[in-house]
Amino acid sequence: MIKHKTGTRQEWLKARMELLKAEKDLTRRSDELARKRQELPWVKIDKEYRFETDDGKGSLADLFRGRSQLLIYHFMFGPDYKAGCPSCSAIADGFNGIAIHLANHDVMFWAVSRAPLAQLNEYKRRMRWTFPWASSFDSDFNFDFDASFTEEQQRKGIEYNYRREPPSEPCGEAPQLSRSAPDGPTSFAAASGTDVDTYTRERPGISAFALEDGDVYHTYSAYSRGVDGLWGMYQWLDRAPKGRNEDGDLWWKRHDEYGTEPRGKDCCAH
Repeated sequence: MIKHKTGTRQEWLKARMELLKAEKDLTRRSDELARKRQELPWVKIDKEYRFETDDGKGSLADLFRGRSQLLIYHFMFGPDYKAGCPSCSAIADGFNGIAIHLANHDVMFWAVSRAPLAQLNEYKRRMRWTFPWASSFDSDFNFDFDASFTEEQQRKGIEYNYRREPPSEPCGEAPQLSRSAPDGPTSFAAASGTDVDTYTRERPGISAFALEDGDVYHTYSAYSRGVDGLWGMYQWLDRAPKGRNEDGDLWWKRHDEYGTEPRGKDCCAH
């Protein structure tokens, strides 16, 4: 028996038109926010960062690959991980298709993680990804842009998503379960092949840079739910009848880990 409210086509259309007003307002506000992002002051990068890529070692300026703009996704994959974060992996499933379009709009895209390049490439082959992925293993890059933290910082309380988090007590292998990856979920840490403390010293985010007259400038960064808009799956689920339908601590998996019986009777994706 259906549990949701039902109605006539006329009732649906009236409600839909009301919703359309709200959607249009959200679109206009989103456009205004995009303009405000572009109006942020640029901060010149004076520190030298080194990255390891498939083409060898390079600087932050080298990552632009001839473009004037650079977008970096801070992918949670620390040196002590055995596999990439499941959440970041779900987001990254959408990167293959956008990278070439961004490159042809004067924007170079990279994922950056602290794990060594060989480890990243092994996981990249498993996931069948083709987007550029660089290692910042020997660099302060992730730490300086608030996507990685030391154990000492974790114990004192880190600064993430522009707010101070309280000091973290060692969680070990069995903390309180949480649906939020940064709060210390056992399932996410286990899926990444590490303990919770190590897992949560890496955080997701996006950073934007500009290259002008040979100088690199930091223009924007967002973290935590600030990257929700980049998650293609969320945009579709938010338009599905039951929404995100978040059920359980790890309600999505890596795309090669779903069983033959999906959450529903039939599915065309395997």
